[in-house]
Amino acid sequence: MTMTTHTFTLIIDGPDLQDDEIIDEVFEAGCDDALIGRADGIQFADFDREADTLQQAMLSAVAQLESIEGVTVVRVADAGLVSMADIAARTNRTRESVRLLISGERGPGGFPPAVTDPRSRYRLWRSDEVAAWLRENLNALLSDAADDHLRAAINAGLELRHHRAHLGDAERSDLQALVG
Repeated sequence: MTMTTHTFTLIIDGPDLQDDEIIDEVFEAGCDDALIGRADGIQFADFDREADTLQQAMLSAVAQLESIEGVTVVRVADAGLVSMADIAARTNRTRESVRLLISGERGPGGFPPAVTDPRSRYRLWRSDEVAAWLRENLNALLSDAADDHLRAAINAGLELRHHRAHLGDAERSDLQALVG
């Protein structure tokens, strides 16, 4: 396999990674390919990481960041979710065209339901469901859909790890049985 540059964003909890003392640790941990930032109090790391696979790129970034004392990677930003604007951009359609597909006013109907409150102005859909619907109903593709399952699975692992820490022993045992 050839090395490919993989782009992704990780949401981080812990000490301020832009602090002068810690920024050196970020670089020494191997994250010289990340842009560290903060928006509305939430820290993130935008990566452009070279690796054979997206999985290798993401898991190595998580491990390197978490080698810094107190740093926890909480989740992958936007993993597996798309907005109406994302769908439009990834299908080369207008937002109005996508809105009509979603509402059933155009196309065969049956667009996948949003995973957020359907009454919300800012709805999100699972990208794999949208990709399957587009392929089956319009013979259209959602660009970058191949990596969506992996991003969502890594995110699910990070989320599970985060929430598991707040559960009792019986709840953790039941959860272990659920996920295998």
